[in-house]
Amino acid sequence: MATFNLKINGKSRTVDVDPATPMLWVLRDHLDLPGTKYGCGIAQCGACTIHLEGNAVRSCQLPVSAVGKSSITTIEGLSEKAEHPVQKAWLEHDVAQCGYCQAGQIMTAAALLKRNPNPSDEEIEAQMSGNICRCGTYVKIKEAVKSAAKK
Repeated sequence: MATFNLKINGKSRTVDVDPATPMLWVLRDHLDLPGTKYGCGIAQCGACTIHLEGNAVRSCQLPVSAVGKSSITTIEGLSEKAEHPVQKAWLEHDVAQCGYCQAGQIMTAAALLKRNPNPSDEEIEAQMSGNICRCGTYVKIKEAVKSAAKK
């Protein structure tokens, strides 16, 4: 076990965990931030996406020891009242079906729009292609990303 001082959603948090513990489990099991979902455990589905210094990363394969002083944002920290343009667009376009992948989808879209506020259809598809939606709401996801870009 080791002690890690983390900056998560703008707050300092301390955890005592094995250095190899994936951030997904640190967030969910040790810090009571369950919005980040477990999907595949091998960084292929995107359900566990968080922001590390503003970049979308898969928390299931990110050991806590690799975070260092980097700032982490989870779906809970994206906006206190779900007022982020991507979250609003998700609601406007009724994207969620089962909802399981949505936190990861939203975090990926938010990182994309932060880097590229006016992405083309091809850029949206390329960025979002790593996030799997079991319900197949890909058309609505792309519409919501395009709508959020206009805000």
